[in-house]
Amino acid sequence: MAQQIPVDPSCVVAEEGPDGTMPVTPDLAYQRLLLVNIAYFGMPGAGSGHWVLIDAGVPGTYQTILNAARKRFGAESRPAAIVMTHGHFDHIGALKDLAELWDVPIYAHELELPYLDGRSSYPPPDPTVGGGLMARLSPLYPRGPIDVSRWLRPLPSDRSVPGMPGFQWIPTPGHSPGHVSFWRELDRTLIVGDAFVTTSQESAYGVATQEPELHGPPMYYTPDWIAAKKSVERLAALEPDLIVTGHGRAMRGSEMRRALNLLASRFDEVAVPEHGRYVDEPALADRSGTVHVPPPAR
Repeated sequence: MAQQIPVDPSCVVAEEGPDGTMPVTPDLAYQRLLLVNIAYFGMPGAGSGHWVLIDAGVPGTYQTILNAARKRFGAESRPAAIVMTHGHFDHIGALKDLAELWDVPIYAHELELPYLDGRSSYPPPDPTVGGGLMARLSPLYPRGPIDVSRWLRPLPSDRSVPGMPGFQWIPTPGHSPGHVSFWRELDRTLIVGDAFVTTSQESAYGVATQEPELHGPPMYYTPDWIAAKKSVERLAALEPDLIVTGHGRAMRGSEMRRALNLLASRFDEVAVPEHGRYVDEPALADRSGTVHVPPPAR
């Protein structure tokens, strides 16, 4: 059975700023929106064109994101871009409304584009894994696609991140085909989306309490465990000082790194469910979207 890796609470970065976000560096803050995190890159007061929104929350969070952005960057401020770790429903909830308001580019990996331009739905979730309420309810979650093709662009091939100087994007597939993370070597800051998380996302209790733990990607929405393992190994090898995840609290320091290395080295034992739809056979995707889905687990 998959397990968690406890992390010392002293690793948690959790001081809320006046705009409702959690600053983690002078130019980076994250915000918890019900069950998911988004992030804002840019110095407070930066003004239009000098900040970036990273992911776009769950449905119904448009006004919350807009209020925080206005407080942080200026009343009429627009970002340079919106960049996406991936396109699952809990990361794109306000995306179309914000894009229509701001009229700015949306960047994602080329393998993620079919789920954001109306061409393909994600593979079905697997409610048999994880054992919690969030997992059991997963068949009810939207699988897309949405269509924001008017604003959609592929991330640059040189691995730069538009509007985020100093960061590079890193392919971290597994949880979705075109999942990416964002890495700044200068201060060893890592924004990982759902490549791994710091709470038990399968459990409603875990989502509510946010106990500091390291987990693999949310089980019920991960269709390729082999790729997910390689992605965690790649991120752990960077030896980050700060991690901001899509679910759970941001963490920093040597104890966090110890836990992350342990997650990578014991991934099969700690993160992968014993049985499940995608455990023995992954879903397959190409540039057109989902092309193969294995049968449901028995």
